[in-house]
Amino acid sequence: MSFASRLTRCPIAFDAAAGAEARAAFPEVPPELGALIAGTAGCSPYLKGLLAREHAWIGAAFDGTPEAALEGALAGLEELPLDQLGAGLRQAKRRVALLAALADLGGVWRLEEVTGALTRLADMAVDLSIRRLVADEIRRGKIPGAGPDDAGSAAGMVALAMGKMGAGELNYSSDIDLICLYDETRFEDATAAQEARMAFVRATRKMAALLSDLTPEGYVFRTDLRLRPDASVTPVCLSMAAAESYYESVGRTWERAAYIKARPCGGDLEAGARFLRTLTPFVWRKHLDFAAIQDAHDMRLRIREHKGLAGPITLEGHNMKLGRGGIREIEFFTQTRQIIAGGRDPALRVKKTVQGLERLTETGWVPGEVTAELIDHYRAHREVEHRIQMVQDAQSHTLPTTPEGIERIARMCGEGDTAAFRATLLDRLNRVDALTEGFFAPDEHPGGTGAQAPDDPETRRITDGWSNYPALRTDRAVQIFRRLRPVILGRMQRAANPGEALRAFDGFLSGLPAGVQLFSLFEANPTLIDLIVDICATVPQLAVYLSRNAAVLDAVLGGSFFAPWPGTAALRAEFERAFSRAPDYERTLDTARRLAKEWHFRIGVHHLRGLIDAFEAGKQYADLAEAVVAALWQPCVDDFATRHGPPPGRGAAVLGMGSLGAGRLNATSDLDLIVIYDAEGAEASDGPRPLTVRPYYARLTQALVTALTAPMAEGRLYEVDMRLRPSGRQGPVATSWAAFRGYQQDEAWTWEHLALTRARQVAGDPGLGSDIESFRRRLLRDKGAGAGVRHDVAEMRARLRAAKPGQGAWEAKLGPGRMMEVELAAETLALIAGTPARRVEQQIAAGRRAGTIGPEAEAALISAYRLCWRLTAVHRLLTDRPLDPESLGEGARAFLLRETDATSLPDLSAALADRTKAAADVITELLPETDRTQ
Repeated sequence: MSFASRLTRCPIAFDAAAGAEARAAFPEVPPELGALIAGTAGCSPYLKGLLAREHAWIGAAFDGTPEAALEGALAGLEELPLDQLGAGLRQAKRRVALLAALADLGGVWRLEEVTGALTRLADMAVDLSIRRLVADEIRRGKIPGAGPDDAGSAAGMVALAMGKMGAGELNYSSDIDLICLYDETRFEDATAAQEARMAFVRATRKMAALLSDLTPEGYVFRTDLRLRPDASVTPVCLSMAAAESYYESVGRTWERAAYIKARPCGGDLEAGARFLRTLTPFVWRKHLDFAAIQDAHDMRLRIREHKGLAGPITLEGHNMKLGRGGIREIEFFTQTRQIIAGGRDPALRVKKTVQGLERLTETGWVPGEVTAELIDHYRAHREVEHRIQMVQDAQSHTLPTTPEGIERIARMCGEGDTAAFRATLLDRLNRVDALTEGFFAPDEHPGGTGAQAPDDPETRRITDGWSNYPALRTDRAVQIFRRLRPVILGRMQRAANPGEALRAFDGFLSGLPAGVQLFSLFEANPTLIDLIVDICATVPQLAVYLSRNAAVLDAVLGGSFFAPWPGTAALRAEFERAFSRAPDYERTLDTARRLAKEWHFRIGVHHLRGLIDAFEAGKQYADLAEAVVAALWQPCVDDFATRHGPPPGRGAAVLGMGSLGAGRLNATSDLDLIVIYDAEGAEASDGPRPLTVRPYYARLTQALVTALTAPMAEGRLYEVDMRLRPSGRQGPVATSWAAFRGYQQDEAWTWEHLALTRARQVAGDPGLGSDIESFRRRLLRDKGAGAGVRHDVAEMRARLRAAKPGQGAWEAKLGPGRMMEVELAAETLALIAGTPARRVEQQIAAGRRAGTIGPEAEAALISAYRLCWRLTAVHRLLTDRPLDPESLGEGARAFLLRETDATSLPDLSAALADRTKAAADVITELLPETDRTQ
C-alpha cells in the first residue's frame, strides 16, 4: 500500500501560512498528502526545513511504501569509506527523521515502527563508525596482533546500546546511550592489551564526535557515554574484565535496571553477547528481589528533586518523561517488577516496555486491566513526547510553558479542541500517577497497622533482643522492619497462643543471616506475614527451617503456589527446563535443590493449612522425589560420560523401593533406591578414561547418590538408602540385569521378595525398566506360593519387635499393629496373592480377594494403617523428636487433631490403642509365631 493510502490521521497547521508555503512546493501530491505536509510544516519549523531540503527525495518516497523509502535512505552506507561516512550518515539521518515524522504524524506507522526505524539507523551508524575507525587504528598498527581480517569484528571492541536504543525504542530526537568495551582476552599480554586500549579509547572518542558534531549537514545522534562503570574516573572504553569486576563488586540497582535493555549494537557483537551473559547473575538475581522497589522509589524521588518535578501536575512546563505520571513512571513500574521476578522467570527478561508489561500479566505479576491501561497511556505519552521534539528537533521532554505552545502540540496531535486535549492529557498523567505511585510508595504499615503486643516482661525481653540479630545489622533493614514490627506483633495476637508464636518468630528472626531482602518481601506482600505467623504458631521447627531457607517464600508469590498439584510428569518437565538453563553440572545440582525445597515447602504449607490431607501430602512428596531423581539422572549420566564415555549397552534403570516405590513419603523420608544395568555383552565403556562395566556402573550409581545427598550451597536433596539391593551392604551398589535375575530366583531371602512388592522404576532406560517389571510380576507369582513365606515373615516380625520396639504410647511407626507391622503384613499378602500392587491398601485388598484374610481383618489393618500414617505425617512435619502431643503448642495440637479427625488427645490416644491392637491381632493370626508348617 502506498504512503497516502495508509494515512489514518493528520496534524492541523498551527501556523497556517507556513503550512500553505510547504504545501505549495508539492503540487503533484494527492490532497490527503498535501494536508499532511501542510499540517506538519505548520506545526514544526524543523520539519518544514527538512521538507524543503529533502524535497526531491521525499517526493519520490511518497510514490512507494514508507518501508521501501527507509531501505532507500539506508542503502549504500555500508560501502562508504571513513572520510565520507559522516556526510552519508547525516544525509540518512535527515531522510529517516523526515520519513519517520510524516509516518508518525499521519498514523502510517505505529509507535513501535517509528522507534524501530530510528533505532535501526542508530545501530547502523554506531556499527559502521566503530568498524571503520578500528580498521583505521589497525591500518596504523596501533592494535597489537590485529590485521585487516579483524576489522570486521572491530578487533574485539563492542558498543552496548543502553536505554531506549537497547530496547529498540529510540524517541524522535533521542540521544543514544552507549557503553564501549573491548575483549582483553584477544591480546597476548597486559602490555598488548594496554596498547590496544589506547587505540579503542581513540576510536570511541572519534566515533562520538563523528556522530554528535553539528556540521552544516546536521548531526547523526548526540552520543552519551556516561552510563559506563564509574564514568567520572574511567576511560570511555573499558576492558570487559574491568567492567565485570565493577558490576560484581559495587554495581547498583539502577545499573541492573539499565542492563535489562542492554544490547550489542556495533563492533564485535558476539563478544558483546558473551559479556552480557556473564552479567546475568548481576542483573537477574535467582531469588525474588523486592528490595529493588525501595531502590527504584528512592531513585524516582532523587530525579524529581534534582529536576524540580515534585509538585502537583500542571501541563505548562510538565516533563512528559520524568514528571509525575510520565513515561519514566511506567518504565520504572515495568523494569522494577522485571528485576524482582526475572531471575526466576526468564520469560520476563525482555527489553521493550510494552512487551515487558504483557509478560508481567502473562505470568501473574500485573493485572491485565492495569497492563492494558498503562500500555495505552505509554503509547499516548510517547507520541506527545515525539511532537514536543519534532517542533525544533530538540532533545526535550517538557511541554511548552505557554498556552500557545500547548496549543501547537494539540494541533500537531490532530486535535482542534485545545481544551479537550488538555483535559485528556491531564487525565492520562494523573491516571499513570495513581497506578504507579502505590507500588513504589506503599502504606507506612502494610496490610493495616496491627495491634502492639502486650507490654509484659517476657515480650519485652524477646523483642528487646531483636536489635542484636544479624538480620537487623544495617540501617536499611532496621528502617523496613520498624514499619513491619507492629503488623507482625499485631498478627501474633490472633494465634491460639501468642506467646508460643512470638517465641517461634524470635527463633526465625535470630536465624536469618540478613534482613533487607526478606523484610522487603514481607512489606510488598503482607499475606506472607500471615503465613509466617501461622507457621510460627503451629510448626516452630518449620519456622527455624525458613530462617535458613527464606528463599522458598519466593514460591508463594509465583502465581501457582495454590494451584492444583501438577503431577510427576509436569514436575519433571519443570526441573528439566530449569536444568537446561544451568551453565554447568554444579549449577544443575544447586538448581535441583532450590526447586525441590520450594515444592517441598509448598506441600508442607498445604498440609498445615488443611488444603490437603496426610495421604495427598504423601503422594505429593513421592511425586516430587520421583521427579527429582528422574530429572537428575540424565545430567548425572551426561556429566559422568564426559570422563568415561556413555553407558555401555542399554544403560541402567533406577528402581524406587519401599515408600518411594509405593508412592507415599512423609516430610523427612529418605529414598530407598537400587540400580540395575544391562551392558548387553559390552566389556568396557568408550571414553577419555574408559572403565570396565562393573566399576563403570558402580561409580555412576555413586555419582547419582552424591548428586542427591551432597551438601551444597543450596543444601542437600535427600538421604539415600541402598541396602535393599541384592546382598545388602555386602553387594555391589549397582547390579547387572543377569545377576539380579539369578539372585532373585535362586538366592534371595523372603524379605527381599517382600521388598520387590513395592519396587518401581523411577529413572533410567524405559526398555530395561519394562523388562524388570515383567520379571518382578512373574517372580512374585512364583515365590508367593512357597510354603515358608509366612514362617519367614513371622520370624522377621519377631526380630523387628526385638530390635525396634517403638518409643512411647504415641509411637505410630514401630510396635505391634503399627505402621511398619501393617506394611509388613501387606507385603506378605501381596506376595502370597502374587499381585503387582504396591500401595498398602491395594496389597491388603489383594489378600482379601485371594482369601488369605477376611473383610473384617482387611478393615482392621487399613484402619490402623491410615491412622498411623496420619500421625506419622503430622509428626514428621512438626518435629524431629519423638511425638509428645502434650509438649506441642496449641496450634500444633489443633493440627494433629484436625488431621486425625479426633475431638481430643484422650480420644486420639484411645483410637490409636484400639486400632493398633486390632491390627496386631490380625497380623498375629496371619503370621503365627508357632506356625512351622506353612
